[in-house]
Amino acid sequence: MANNELLRMWFDSVDVDRSGSINCEELQRALAVGNLHFPSSVVNQMIKLYDTDLNGTMSFNGTGFVPSKFEVCNSQKSFLGFWVFGNSLALTQAGFSLDQPAFYCACQSFDKERRGHFRLDNYMSLCIFLKSARNLFTSFDTSRAGAVTLDFNQFVYCAANMRI
Repeated sequence: MANNELLRMWFDSVDVDRSGSINCEELQRALAVGNLHFPSSVVNQMIKLYDTDLNGTMSFNGTGFVPSKFEVCNSQKSFLGFWVFGNSLALTQAGFSLDQPAFYCACQSFDKERRGHFRLDNYMSLCIFLKSARNLFTSFDTSRAGAVTLDFNQFVYCAANMRI
């Protein structure tokens, strides 16, 4: 069975109210079945990553969802190594483009056990951080030039808003 079909079956099993989308409670319950216990605030951030219509839910036919990106790159392992992560372009597939120094800095920040690989929860946290960073950067990059100049007050504002 194709990976997309398996993901669709998983998605449908998580969508207990059969609404065609997954809300925070449904995703939190599904993650808990896999022994991944996230607070509601983190699960809401996961949903926001791929909530294309801003209704607080995640649909299957949207831009995809993070577990699918992890699974595609994961090849039936319980973790994703930095070397696999970088070579498979998992972050690019999830919608993020970083140069190599930024990539390794971000990866090291979310490798809690310092083992050179991610579990799904670390990967989710990294994606949430990158999405928040991109949103914050975009708010300062009003000309869409891909670069910003910040004064110290703006820098403090950014740093304070990056805490997850």
